Amino acid sequence: MSDYDKELARLQLALVEMQHAAMGSGDRIVLVLEGRDGAGKDGSIKRITEHLSVRSTRVLALPKPSDRERTQWYFQRYVAHLPSAGEFVIFNRSWYNRAGVEVVMGFSTASEQAEFLRDTPEFERMLVESGIKLIKIWLDISRKEQGKRLDDRRRDPLKALKVSDMDAVAQEKWDAYSDARNAMLTRTHTPLAPWYCVRADEKKPARLAIIQHILQQAAPPEIANGIERPDPSVLFPFDMEAIRDGRLAE
Repeated sequence: MSDYDKELARLQLALVEMQHAAMGSGDRIVLVLEGRDGAGKDGSIKRITEHLSVRSTRVLALPKPSDRERTQWYFQRYVAHLPSAGEFVIFNRSWYNRAGVEVVMGFSTASEQAEFLRDTPEFERMLVESGIKLIKIWLDISRKEQGKRLDDRRRDPLKALKVSDMDAVAQEKWDAYSDARNAMLTRTHTPLAPWYCVRADEKKPARLAIIQHILQQAAPPEIANGIERPDPSVLFPFDMEAIRDGRLAE
């Protein structure tokens, strides 16, 4: 067994212990996992949930809203999926669609996008003050690595279900996605609901860092104290300098 496999198994055991504790205490945990196409969200989620309870763990990747949902308060369809006591909910596609793909592809209006950036900190404040443990992680990759992963995805028949129309424009609209990312992180990074960024060109260190961070943020002290903090060269709290100093891909 490789060092990576040993460390992954150790961290996954800690996740099981964390969930067992949450089921006993009634803790509610929400993980918002965002990133560029090909950044590794699906692979990370697979490692996080591999040994967790299917009854107490939900992964949400909501499709585009229905005609009825388009008439609702924007956050309404996401609120319906928030956790009850003892549950761990992972949003693979979260309310941050409005700050990313909807901006780049014009799926919502500039007014709707501005309203989202204004209202999201308040929405997340309500979640946190209600007792939800909210963890927000942005997976960042380089343009070169994204191109390689999207090419691999198109060539691998086992990954056919992961191919989407958005893949075709991910590289073409790289700069627009960067601008949207920067605005999103800057406007919605708050003391109560901070963003943490992961340099995800190397999948294995990224996955380990993500799980370490989840445990540090959501596990009780008797579990979290036995877990090393993530390597700061892999996972770090967002700050404006990260946009300029190369920690986030241009």
